[in-house]
Amino acid sequence: MLTRILPLLLLLAWNTAAARGTYQEPVDFLAETFGSDPPAPGVIWMRGDVRDTTTDILGHRYPSLRVRYWGDRQRSAWILEEIGKDQPITLGLVVNGERLERIKVLVFRESRGWEVRHPFFTDQFQGIGLTGELALDHSIDGISGATLSVRALKKLARLALYLHTVIPANDSP
Repeated sequence: MLTRILPLLLLLAWNTAAARGTYQEPVDFLAETFGSDPPAPGVIWMRGDVRDTTTDILGHRYPSLRVRYWGDRQRSAWILEEIGKDQPITLGLVVNGERLERIKVLVFRESRGWEVRHPFFTDQFQGIGLTGELALDHSIDGISGATLSVRALKKLARLALYLHTVIPANDSP
C-alpha cells in the first residue's frame, strides 16, 4: 500500500515546490515594459490621505514609507507585494491611462494558490479600472483553492490603479 501512495505523495510535494519561485525578475519586467532603458523610478510617499486610502484598499497599513514606480501620469509600472496566506506575492503591474494594461506574478512564495500566475487568470485584469469607491470596475473570477492569492492580486491591482492617480503632476511628460 505504501509503495502505491509514496509516488503520489512525491508528485504532490514536487508540484508544490515547483509552484514556488521567481518567474521573472523585477528588472526584467521593467525592461520588458519600457524597453532596454526604463525610466528612473519615482516615489509616492505613504502619508496623509495616500496612507489612509492605501490602508483602506489593503486592509492594513502598507509596510513601507514609500512606493516606487516607473513612468509618468500616463503610463506607469509598479512592483508591489501583498501577503497571500503567509508569504508575500510579488507582482508587476502596468497602468496605462486609468486602466490596467498588464499584471504579472513575478515571485510566488506560497505553497498554494500558484495558479494565479497563469494568463488564464491574469488576463482578466486587462483593461480594468476603478470605480468611484475604489473597487475594480469588473468582476474577477476566483480559483478554487487559491482564494487568498486571488484576493492579494485584486488588492494590488486596486492599489496600483489608485497610486497611479496620485503620481505628482511634475512627473508628467
